Amino acid sequence: MVIMFSGLRLLLGIFFMLTGAVKLSESHIPVQVHAQMKAQMVKFASMLPLKALGYNPDPGELLVIMGCVELLAGLLLATGPPLLQDLCSILLTLVMIGTIYSLLLLKESLSTFVPPSLCLGLLLLLITRRCQCF
Repeated sequence: MVIMFSGLRLLLGIFFMLTGAVKLSESHIPVQVHAQMKAQMVKFASMLPLKALGYNPDPGELLVIMGCVELLAGLLLATGPPLLQDLCSILLTLVMIGTIYSLLLLKESLSTFVPPSLCLGLLLLLITRRCQCF
């Protein structure tokens, strides 16, 4: 079981590192893909709960921030010490909850919920597995 969860943590870490790297590398991906990601961030930025507090981020900045968070948290999830792995699992869980919440507010199609929901479920599995070990 330990090997299975270690493998799952490694795969999720690599997945988040790749998604973060794609968000950060504007020049290394097709123009259409980056334009689509930026358009999605414009929608997400309009739905941020932080707007009520007066924080209105630029969609380009939000894309860079999310890319950095996913890249760093994915790296630490895959290779970090156990405490950082746990913290990164929680951070990425919050990111996935925020993504799903934004998709719900935007009334996106059901197929757009599959990747973040799958990642959320796997992250929750890692978190609950770690909690059972203590």
